[in-house]
Amino acid sequence: MSVKAPAALPRMTTAAPGWKSNQHKMSVLGVVAVMFLTMVFDGYDIVIYGAVLPTLLAEPHHIGHLAPAVAGTLGSYTMIGILFGALGAGAIGDRIGRRKMMLAALAWFSVGMAMSAFSTSIAFFGATRFFTGLALGVITAGGGAVIAEFAPAHRKNMFNAIGYAGIPFGGVIASFSALWFEDAISWRGLFLIGASPILILLPLAWFLLPESPRWLTAMGRTDRAREICRKYDFPEEQFTRDEIVKLDHDGAVVKKQKIGLAAIFSRHFLLGTLMIGLMSFMAIMATYGLNTWLPQIMQINGMSSDGSLYSLVALNAGAALGALAAAKIADVIGPKPVIITTFLIASACMFAMPYLTAAPLMYTAIALTGLGVTGTQILVYGMTSNYYPTRARQAGMSWAAGFGRLGGIAGPAMGGFIIALGLGASDAFLVFAVATVIGAVATAFVPPRDNK
Repeated sequence: MSVKAPAALPRMTTAAPGWKSNQHKMSVLGVVAVMFLTMVFDGYDIVIYGAVLPTLLAEPHHIGHLAPAVAGTLGSYTMIGILFGALGAGAIGDRIGRRKMMLAALAWFSVGMAMSAFSTSIAFFGATRFFTGLALGVITAGGGAVIAEFAPAHRKNMFNAIGYAGIPFGGVIASFSALWFEDAISWRGLFLIGASPILILLPLAWFLLPESPRWLTAMGRTDRAREICRKYDFPEEQFTRDEIVKLDHDGAVVKKQKIGLAAIFSRHFLLGTLMIGLMSFMAIMATYGLNTWLPQIMQINGMSSDGSLYSLVALNAGAALGALAAAKIADVIGPKPVIITTFLIASACMFAMPYLTAAPLMYTAIALTGLGVTGTQILVYGMTSNYYPTRARQAGMSWAAGFGRLGGIAGPAMGGFIIALGLGASDAFLVFAVATVIGAVATAFVPPRDNK
C-alpha cells in the first residue's frame, strides 16, 4: 500500500477537471462506449423494419401478404414487447443490479433478431418482433440509468446524449445497409446483422461494464461498492453516498426510503412522473411513426424509392448530431428549456413539410424533425435519469421508456391507418406535429427536481 499510494498521486493531479484520475476517466468512457454500441443496435432494430417494409409489402412470398394496416400492427408488436420489457426492468433493475440486466438483454436481443431473420409467416414474424422488443425495453430503460450513475455531474447530459445517440446512429446504419446490401443479402441478412451483439458486444460488455457502486451502496452493499471503486479508481465520496437506510447513533434503522416504482409514484415525484411519461409518449409516438412510415409517406409525396430511404438517413443523422449539440446546452442551462425548444422545432418542420418542394429544404426539415423527435427523446432520457435519485432511477427510466412505448405502439399503427385511408402526407405530418406540441406543454409542467 505504501508503495502504490505515491504512484497514484501524480495521476490524480494530472487528470482532467472533474476526474479523479486517468483510470477513472477511461473506466467511465468504457461504460459510455458500451452503452453507445448497445443503443446502436436498438436504433438499428427501430429502423430496419421500416427500411425493408416496402419489400415485404411488394413481395408477399417472404412472410405472406401484408396489407398496410397489418404492417403497421406488426411494427407495433416490437413496441408492445418494449413496453413490457421496460416496465419489467423497472420492477427488477433497482433490485438485482444494472450489470446482470444489461448482459442478459444483449443476449436476448441477439436471439430475437436471428429468429426474425428466419421467419416465414406473418404470425411468427410478429412473435419474434415481440420477443426482441422485450430485450429492447430493458436496454432502452437500463442504458440511461447506467450512464447517469457513472458520469461526472458536469457531463451527465452530454454522456447520456452520446450513449443514446447510438439509437439514431444505428438508424443511419440500418438505412444505408438497406440501400447498399438488401439486394445482395436480402432483408433476412439485414436482420442477421442485428443478431451480431452476442458475438462481439456481449464479450466487450462483460469486461468493461462493472456493477454500479451507487446502486450497490443504495442496496446496503457498501463493501462491494468500495471494492469496485478501488478497482476502477472511482471517487468513493461520489459513488458510495446513496444509502436508502437511515440509522441512528446506535445503528438502529430510523427510516428506510421507498425504492423503485413506489418511489417514483410517491407524492414527491408524482406530477413529474406523469409529465415525463407524457413527454416520452409523444416523442416516441412521433419517432416510431416516422421511422416506420416516412419512406412510404415521402413516396406518396412524390419522392423516389431511393430518395425516400435517404429521408430516414436525414431523420436519424439530424437526431444524432442535434441531440449532442442540444445536450451540451442542457448541461449549462438545464434540459427543460432545451426540450421545449426541440419539441417546437419538430412541430414547425412537420407543419411545413408537405409544402416544401426543393430537396435541400425538405431534407433540412427532415433532419430538424429528427432532432425534435428522436433527439428530444434522447434529452428526455437524460432529464429522467438525473431527475430521480439512485434508489428510483431505474424505475424512472423504465417508466419513461415503458409508458413512452405506448406511443411507439400508437405511432406505427396510426401511420398505417392514415395510409390505408388514402390520406395525404400532410395529414400524417399533422398528427405527429400535434404530438410534439403536446410534448412541449407537458415539459413545461414538470416541477423542479426533488430528491426527498
